[in-house]
Amino acid sequence: MRTPRSNSYRDTWCGALDASRAGDAVTVAGWVHRRRDHGGLIFIDLRDRSGIVQLVFHPETSGVAFGAAERLRSEHVVSVEGDVVRREEGNVNPNLATGEIELQVRQMQVLAEAETPVFPIDEDHDVDEVTRLRHRMLDLRREPMREALVLRSKVVKAMRDVLEERDFLEVETPILTRSTPEGARDFLVPSRLQPGSWYALPQSPQLFKQLLMMSGFERYYQIARCFRDEDLRADRQPEFTQLDVEMSFVEEEDVIEMMEAVMTRVFEVAQVDVPPAPWPRMGYDEALSRFGSDRPDTRFGLELHDVSDLVGGSDFKVFQGVLDGGGAVVALNAGARAMSRSEIEGLNEVVQRHGGKAVAHAFVDAGAWRSGIAKFFSEDQQRKVVDALGGAEGDLLLFAADQRQVALEALGGLRLELGKRFGLIPDDRHDLLWVVDFPMFGRNEEEDRWDALHHPFTAPVGSFDDPGALRSRGYDLVMDGTEIGGGSIRINDPEVQQQVFDALGMDEEEAQARFGFLLDALRYGAPPHGGIAMGLDRIVAICAARDSIRDVIAFPKTASGGDPMTGAPAPVDDRQLRELAVRSLVTQQA
Repeated sequence: MRTPRSNSYRDTWCGALDASRAGDAVTVAGWVHRRRDHGGLIFIDLRDRSGIVQLVFHPETSGVAFGAAERLRSEHVVSVEGDVVRREEGNVNPNLATGEIELQVRQMQVLAEAETPVFPIDEDHDVDEVTRLRHRMLDLRREPMREALVLRSKVVKAMRDVLEERDFLEVETPILTRSTPEGARDFLVPSRLQPGSWYALPQSPQLFKQLLMMSGFERYYQIARCFRDEDLRADRQPEFTQLDVEMSFVEEEDVIEMMEAVMTRVFEVAQVDVPPAPWPRMGYDEALSRFGSDRPDTRFGLELHDVSDLVGGSDFKVFQGVLDGGGAVVALNAGARAMSRSEIEGLNEVVQRHGGKAVAHAFVDAGAWRSGIAKFFSEDQQRKVVDALGGAEGDLLLFAADQRQVALEALGGLRLELGKRFGLIPDDRHDLLWVVDFPMFGRNEEEDRWDALHHPFTAPVGSFDDPGALRSRGYDLVMDGTEIGGGSIRINDPEVQQQVFDALGMDEEEAQARFGFLLDALRYGAPPHGGIAMGLDRIVAICAARDSIRDVIAFPKTASGGDPMTGAPAPVDDRQLRELAVRSLVTQQA
C-alpha cells in the first residue's frame, strides 16, 4: 500500500511498519482492536485497513496519553504519535506482520468512542448470519471480511488490467431499461412521468453490449450490476456483479483464449493454484452422460454409466416399464461403502431433490449382486453390469430409472452428495474446464414450447427443421463444479434472429415490439461478435474459500431477499404510490 498523505491524524499505515522503520517517529490512526493492562504498562493493538500494530503506553513517557489509554475500550477510534522500536527477542510475534516492532506512544487523540460491539471484532467467533448482516458495518471490521473485500478489489483490478492491455474499452450501460425475457423474472420500476409504464432492472447488459458491437466499439467490458427476481441460495443474490465482455470479428477460440488470459491473471493475484491454460473442453452431452450435470465437478470419480442395454428384458417391472416408455437406466459405482439400510433408503430423498423418483441398490458379491432386486435379473446381466461399472467385491452400485435426462441429473445430484459425504472431493485441488456444444433449445413440457438454453441471441448451428437437434455456439467455464462464466457467439443476421424467435413461439409483431431496437440495428450491418459474462461474486468466493457469496459482498441480502441492516424491502407511503399511479395490494384489498 502507498504511504497515505500526511495529515494531523496519520502519516503511515499501521500494517506498513516493520523493523526497517525502527527509530522513526510516526503518526498512526485506527480502531482499538484489543487492550491489555500489565500493571504499569498498557498495550493496545491498533487496527486500520492495512493491519495491526502494537502500541505501548509508559507512565513516564506517554504523559497524559497514559491516563487516556486506561479509559480506552474496544473499537474506540484514536490517533497516536510515537517512536517505532524493536521488540525484545522473546517478545517478537511471528504471527503478526508488524510483530518485530512496537510503537512507544508519546501523544494520543481520542477521535471517537464506541459502544460495546454486539459481537467480538477481535476474535473469529461464529456469529448468527442475520446478526452479522444487521450490524454489517461491524462485521466488515472483522479480519475475514476485510480480507475477502480486499481480495475482491484485487480480482477486479486484475481483470481490468488484462482487458485494458488488450485494447478493451470500459463502457457503462443503463440500469433502467425495458423488460425483456432472459430466463428469470425482472425487477420492475414504475415510471412517474409515464403512468402505467414500467422500467426493468437489467438481468444482464446483453442487448446493450451487442449494440455496442454494432456501433463499432469492437472490444467492450464492464463490471456490471445485474438484477434477477428469483429464488435465492448460497451462490445467488437478487443483485449481483459480473464481468461483462464483448468482442467483434471473433470466433469461439478468440473469446475463450482472451478469458483464459484474464482468469490466469486473477488466479495469480488471488494466489490460487490452478492447472495452466488452455483448459480442457468437454461437450454438453459428454458432461451430462458422465457426470449428470452441465457443470461437472471433475475432481473425483463416481462417473455415471447408462446400463439400459444391459438390464433390458428383465423381470424387474420398474426398470422395464421405464425402458418400454423410452427412458433409461443409469448407474454409478459408489465404491465399498459401509452404509446402513436406513442410510441407503435416505438416498431416495437426495435423488428426489434432484427430480428423480427413487434409487435402487445392489452390493457386488462374488461378481454378482446382493440385493432385493437381484432375483429379477439373470446372472449374466448382473455380471455384465458389474464389469461395466468396474465393480469389485463389496462395492455399492446405485441405479436410477427415468427419462434419460431426468435419470442422469438425479444420479448426478446423488454423485455430488456421496462425494461430500465420503470426503472424495479434494480441498486442495481446483479443476477448470469449458463445457461446449450445448443444445440451442430445451423443451418446456408444461407450456408445450421451446425455451432458449442460453438466451435467444446465441448463434445456432444446424437446421431449424428440428429445433430439438439445433446446437448453439455457447460455452461455459466451470470451476470445481460451479459455473463461473458463460457466453456465446451471437446472431448477426436479422433473418436468423427471427428464425430463433419463431422457434420460441414469438411472431414478427411480438419480436418487433420487444426487440425492435435490436432487429433494426441488425439491418444496418452487424459484425460477427461474441462475448462472455463472468460471475464476479462466485469467482471471489471460490478464491477466498468461502461457501457463500454473501461472505464476499459488502452488503448482501439474506436467503429471503431481505436486508436486516436497512430493513429493505419496506413499505412506502400512499403519497409515493399515488405519484407513481400504483395501488398497493393492501389498499386494493381494503
